[in-house]
Amino acid sequence: MKQQIHQLMHSNRQLICFFILFNSMAAFGQVYTGPIAKPTSGYGSEGTYTLAIESFTNPNFPTENIRIYYPSGITSSVPTLFYSHGYGGSDPLHVIGLLSFFAKKGYAIVFVPYQTNGVSINDRYVNLTAGFRKAARDYPTIIDTTRVGFLGHSFGGGATIGVSHTCFTENNWGQNGRFICPSAQWYSFNITQTELQTFPLDTKMLTFIYTTDSVNDHRMATEIFSNINIPSAEKDFIRVVPSTVSGYDYTTEHDMPTTYAAFDALDYYAYYRLIDALCDYTFNGSLAGKDVALGNGSTNQITMPSGMANLLQTDMPVAVFPESIYGFKCSVLANPRQEYCNSNLTLTEASLNDSQIFIFPNPALSSFSVRYPNQNFSLEILDGSGSKIYEKNKITEQVIVSMETFPKGLYLVKMILENGDLLTEKLIKE
Repeated sequence: MKQQIHQLMHSNRQLICFFILFNSMAAFGQVYTGPIAKPTSGYGSEGTYTLAIESFTNPNFPTENIRIYYPSGITSSVPTLFYSHGYGGSDPLHVIGLLSFFAKKGYAIVFVPYQTNGVSINDRYVNLTAGFRKAARDYPTIIDTTRVGFLGHSFGGGATIGVSHTCFTENNWGQNGRFICPSAQWYSFNITQTELQTFPLDTKMLTFIYTTDSVNDHRMATEIFSNINIPSAEKDFIRVVPSTVSGYDYTTEHDMPTTYAAFDALDYYAYYRLIDALCDYTFNGSLAGKDVALGNGSTNQITMPSGMANLLQTDMPVAVFPESIYGFKCSVLANPRQEYCNSNLTLTEASLNDSQIFIFPNPALSSFSVRYPNQNFSLEILDGSGSKIYEKNKITEQVIVSMETFPKGLYLVKMILENGDLLTEKLIKE
């Protein structure tokens, strides 16, 4: 009887946690938006499991519990993802869309809050590592440490590298499957160049950057990706491109993919879909999963829904934009790996993917050029208030736009292709 009461209380606690989270999502407007629906089948589609939650004290941050999101009713441990949140994102509601998605797909996902005030960067790394280890140690019937993935965003994206290396090499996690997946990453601490060259060779890697992210310099992601010893066949570098469909902006700012920001098709098709496939490849050996997650630019990997710009994939990433547009630059002394950054490295016109707007220079002073080699296009430029200040139709390949009369600031460049596709890019006038 005592055990039955305990089980009933445990089930009720999970149910209460679920309803609190669900109602909180609604209260904060965390609902799916935009004209393009979620995927209904395949990778990126919703799972069939019911969400369950375990919540327990975080020894290094007692006011913020560690949580495990996992599929209800499991009878043995499941592959587990360890998520490192961005700076100040200790509330799991920031990424509840992601947490619930992967739990309902059949995986456990561990969320460890860390302090952002009054502690050192090393303290945060220690908190994350200790929290992940505690979850694995205390919940072996949920967490399978032989099949693991490490995900992180912003500060957590940078931390993912060092934290995963520690768990791979010191705890031997992931001997039956392991991957790392940083996005929009900040500086990476607690990882030396030597250690970066000693990741287990069976590690997979998927890196995301976002085109209009002006917070973290893309060079932070490119240099880690280029220096890590993971074979090219087992890693891909993805740049997510913004789109506008039926007047709705699918934006690729720094905070993607957070549920507090726009929660839409971009999250599902660009992010959840690829990681869903990466899990299937890493944990089950699925070649279909590899083609989507690490497809080296395959059609199945980069294709987005009609009207949305395709993903851009590369195995040899280089910086597209100058360091001056970013809040946190790669080459500053605050970056422990600044010696591996090259602030002068920019993408050349010849190496650009043809599906992308090419604007040069950006930032601009008195003029800039817009080029698209494969189709005629029309061009519109909007100022910061959304007002159209420039328009030109039936452009063949390239146009040069004078900015002499434009005030300094941020502008939106919109290119409408002959086939009806809409591409957008931000432009700064200095």
